[in-house]
Amino acid sequence: MSEPKTPSPAPAGDTYKGWVFKWTNYIKGYQRRWFVLSNGLLSYYRTQAEMGHTCRGTINLATATIAVDDACNFVISNGGAQTYHLKASCEVERQRWITALELAKAKAARMQAESDDSGDDFPQNSPSAPPGQGVGSQSSEVQSTLRTLGSKVDDLSTCNDLISKHGSALQRSLSELDSLRLTGEAGDKIRQVTERATLFRITSNAMINACRDFLSLAQAHSKRWQKALQAERDQRVRLEDTLEQLAKQHNHLERAFKSNTSADSNGSATAKGEGSDEDDDNEFFDAVEEAPEFITVPADPHFHKRSSSNVSVFNSDFCPDDQSLDEQLTSINPESPQSMEPMRKRRTKIPDKPNYSLNLWSIMKNCIGKELSKIPMPVNFNEPISMLQRLSEDLEYYELLDKAAKCQSSLEQLCYVAAFSVSSYSTTVHRTGKPFNPLLGETFELDRRRETGYRSLCEQVSHHPPAAAHHVISDRGWTLRQEIAVASKFRGKYLSIMPLGTIHAVFNKTNHHYTWKKVTTTVHNIIVGKLWIDQSGEIDVINHQTGDRCHLKFAPYSYFSRDVARKVTGVVMDKDGKAHYILSGTWDEKMEFSRVMQSTMGENGTEGRQKTVYQTLKAKELWRKNPLPEGAETMYFFTHLALTLNEPEEGVAPTDSRRRPDQRLMEEGQWDEANAEKQRLEEKQRGVRREREREAVSQRAASESEEAVDEESLTDPSLKSTYQDNYTAQWFERCEDPVTGESTHIYKGGYWEAKERGSWESCPEIY
Repeated sequence: MSEPKTPSPAPAGDTYKGWVFKWTNYIKGYQRRWFVLSNGLLSYYRTQAEMGHTCRGTINLATATIAVDDACNFVISNGGAQTYHLKASCEVERQRWITALELAKAKAARMQAESDDSGDDFPQNSPSAPPGQGVGSQSSEVQSTLRTLGSKVDDLSTCNDLISKHGSALQRSLSELDSLRLTGEAGDKIRQVTERATLFRITSNAMINACRDFLSLAQAHSKRWQKALQAERDQRVRLEDTLEQLAKQHNHLERAFKSNTSADSNGSATAKGEGSDEDDDNEFFDAVEEAPEFITVPADPHFHKRSSSNVSVFNSDFCPDDQSLDEQLTSINPESPQSMEPMRKRRTKIPDKPNYSLNLWSIMKNCIGKELSKIPMPVNFNEPISMLQRLSEDLEYYELLDKAAKCQSSLEQLCYVAAFSVSSYSTTVHRTGKPFNPLLGETFELDRRRETGYRSLCEQVSHHPPAAAHHVISDRGWTLRQEIAVASKFRGKYLSIMPLGTIHAVFNKTNHHYTWKKVTTTVHNIIVGKLWIDQSGEIDVINHQTGDRCHLKFAPYSYFSRDVARKVTGVVMDKDGKAHYILSGTWDEKMEFSRVMQSTMGENGTEGRQKTVYQTLKAKELWRKNPLPEGAETMYFFTHLALTLNEPEEGVAPTDSRRRPDQRLMEEGQWDEANAEKQRLEEKQRGVRREREREAVSQRAASESEEAVDEESLTDPSLKSTYQDNYTAQWFERCEDPVTGESTHIYKGGYWEAKERGSWESCPEIY
């Protein structure tokens, strides 16, 4: 790699960046790092691409010392807590950094001194008097300008001190050379250089004096500036008051005119209602008129006419806000008795995670002499929710599907569905804990019909291989279903988790049926180091009714990549392969979409294929991650929804995950008891499985021959592989998917009706 050329620092600049070699340890020695000097702070990163998300270290120069070791090395320390041993590529580069660091240190020290008495600058302001507050605000602005000017002059003064320091050293060196009694020509050159250095120092002093005179003049005229600013402010306040009165009078006259007109035609009783409806319509269309700013701005003048003609179509497709969605829910599901009941207040905290150390030796010691399938995995690796609850967390951003259901354009609806498929990964960025493996027959319901309009049900339908079926129905016009099985591969340093199965989203109004799959999740540093999670792979979100398709690509993390970490890109195409929208963002933060106006073939890429260049309009935000609750780092980094998943509820099925005892004990911080309970449940599940195996073997033996199968034959692995588990799910049935042709479990109904009756006799006893 060729080292990029670092720009020379300006003496009064606020930011300086460049590559510097930093001492790491005795094994790796000096390593090349990207350093950024800004606002009195020196920070460094491994690459320039890390500047947006990962800072490796920062030191405050206000209290730091800067020392020079030799021609290229220098040391920055803040008193022992942090020390950076740095090496520049050459002596000139080292001197540039030293100059920039000394300037930044002087400025940081001044800012720290000024911040101590900043509260005493304007004692005349009174919070209870708005005019006085305005005067103080204007005075504060002027004083801030003066302080800025003073700061710049101080920067120049610092430069002058440095110039004087280095100039004096230069003159001493020249004097020493002059004392060597060199030849006449060399002596003349030395004297000429000495004279020029002296003139330069005199000029710099004159510049500093001129700047100080300017500052004094500005301070002398500050009162006149304050008076002029106050007059302008008073004039503005008077104009605002006048405009407000005119607006009130205009609104009053308009309402009176509408009321009189409606009274003449339909009577006074209906006039009031129609007038209010008309006001609502006007407010609605005023709000929607903001959308053309995104549509009518052409990417190229050639497309101006076409984009203008499409304004009305796109406006009708644009999804309304959350308020209109709530109004739609009320109109669709008007349950007056329930609507009068107060909303349930969900919990916002769970007990903090205990700080238990994980003793690997004790785990290994308990594994001696046991079969691999009977080794209990301690709850230290878990988080206090089951895989069924983790699967229900896909509904964290259900509002994306609500907005998609309101879209009339299938292509725009596809953008929201694609954003929903990405949003499900945002909860995994800090979640390195493993969910509890569900027991066979375990269920989890998430009834949020009154709050957000949907009902969700999950059931563990298979144990070998483990598979869970999920079904969600919403009153806002969409249905979501999926069956997810998990395959994993341990590759030494990391663990790859590959979800198997298809996710379906169906919208009732248009009958649009979308399908997609999940990408691969990788857990790094399994053996040594801090665990971290990455998502990688590709997703095709397909509309099986129209043929539209969105191809999403999750870029894997690369140490050498300059792209943003966790990057996701996508293209929305119609059935003919023509691109209409470009999606971009990250799976842990946000997604944006922009409309394609033109596509051209660009230069050949690294693999010899031509890259398509899309000319797009300004990007709009589709989805943004919700902030984590306060104190999330002590609550397993759970989101607001995740905190409520294991909250006890009345009326749920006896197989619900909320009733699982080992999971409840772990949430309460009783990890030893949770480990014992977890082992008991696993042994009970193995016993139930062995009983089903006996029944299956007996049934097969009775149907094929009259020979009895003794109990010892159950231990023969070859016999076990000749039959399949005869377990049947309680609320889902296995069938062939009519869209994909896959064998899957689909909800057959009956759960919510059983809940209303409180009839759970058919549920197995798994706890």
